[in-house]
Amino acid sequence: MYDPRSMKAEEFISHEEIMETLAFAQAHRRDENLIQQIIERAKERKGLNHREAMVLLDCELEEKNQQIYALAEQIKKDFYGNRIVMFAPLYLSNYCINGCVYCPYHLKNKHIARKKLTQEEIRREVIALQDMGHKRLALETGEDPVNNPIEYVLESIKTIYGIQHKNGAIRRVNVNIAATTVENYRKLKEAGIGTYILFQETYHKRSYEKLHPTGPKHDYAYHTEAMDRAMEGGIDDVGIGVLFGLELYRYEFAGLLMHAEHLEAVHGVGPHTISVPRIRPADDIDADAFDNGINDDTFAKLVACIRIAVPYTGMILSTRESQKCRERVLRLGISQISGGSRTSVGGYAKPESPRENSAQFDVSDTRTLDEVVNWLMRLGYIPSFCTACYREGRTGDRFMSLCKSGQIQNCCHPNALLTLKEYLMDYASEDTRRIGEKLIAEEIEKVPREKTREVARRNLAAIEQGKRDFRF
Repeated sequence: MYDPRSMKAEEFISHEEIMETLAFAQAHRRDENLIQQIIERAKERKGLNHREAMVLLDCELEEKNQQIYALAEQIKKDFYGNRIVMFAPLYLSNYCINGCVYCPYHLKNKHIARKKLTQEEIRREVIALQDMGHKRLALETGEDPVNNPIEYVLESIKTIYGIQHKNGAIRRVNVNIAATTVENYRKLKEAGIGTYILFQETYHKRSYEKLHPTGPKHDYAYHTEAMDRAMEGGIDDVGIGVLFGLELYRYEFAGLLMHAEHLEAVHGVGPHTISVPRIRPADDIDADAFDNGINDDTFAKLVACIRIAVPYTGMILSTRESQKCRERVLRLGISQISGGSRTSVGGYAKPESPRENSAQFDVSDTRTLDEVVNWLMRLGYIPSFCTACYREGRTGDRFMSLCKSGQIQNCCHPNALLTLKEYLMDYASEDTRRIGEKLIAEEIEKVPREKTREVARRNLAAIEQGKRDFRF
């Protein structure tokens, strides 16, 4: 029985409802009138339900598909402008007791280098990230209650926030760790985390259990209901996602949107972010062994339809994807990307040798952060290192109300320019600085409120004089 308000995983992610949705969309994939009705509804910028969005995803009418892509691009501009938020993952430990068949951290992998950072090693990693220019991190660990207990994660967060190096500081720590208890989520909230991120991997229960044959992650319901416990623990910004390639993408798309609908129905706040990783080769893992992989065209359609269905959410794309792929989907909905990423434990301060590989997956986009920032600006985007909403308490329903009304632009646009200015002054190459200064001069004129524009100009001048950390 499908019920988005239910607290039981198999009721708010209903297999029967998903199968009916897939059948409905297939039956109407060339229904011009229905597709146009859904497009018109989507133009209201209030999102679509999973069944409506699935019809758009399955649409086989080329003219309508072009309208879908154009609408996704416009909705992205309406909610997020031309800003792209920058972040980097920080892997603390790859010790793990789960048996996930798609992840090289699985317990039976005896030849991957197992590592766990000490607090001093974390300090060195963070300084290396600060020296690149990063202000926002996503913490990653394997699930291991002995090697990676919650106390270790909490201590690591405290260490990270306490590091002041030159003009560098990490201002927001998002956390991607295994599903845990309400009590532990409460502790994470008290530690000052930004977003709690947990990928579902797959919403297909039978496939989920096969892909996670051993370990605590085998429990489908406990994992799928994690966001509800996180919300109960006081964390009001949560991020969801699936690993495309494990199961049929249409099934995952429906499940992902149903999860978003559930969070909105129960908590009044949908996902702060949605991630769209695709499976990649890694140590002990052959991505070709998974026969549900999707090509770039299908991936682009997925991104566009998620943007239309959940217009308010931040959409995250990692360095799993190539530069060419990233450029394509930035237009269609992506609002956050990583840059200069390392997926190994301790990979920022000291590059690994091939024989001590501890990486979770191979990186496709190997450019430095400066190269990514330069590239984004040449494409007309504003690379943003802003963390103001989190630090000003604009989270959860407060953030969503501002985002859905479009008012968040009044803060985010000038804040993006201020943080970009910091980056240009402290870390950028000469060419990147030249392009960035020109972009800021053009974009500051687009700030609609005269008073905001004046304050932003004053703060930009103060940054040139050595002051830092201004925000609206």
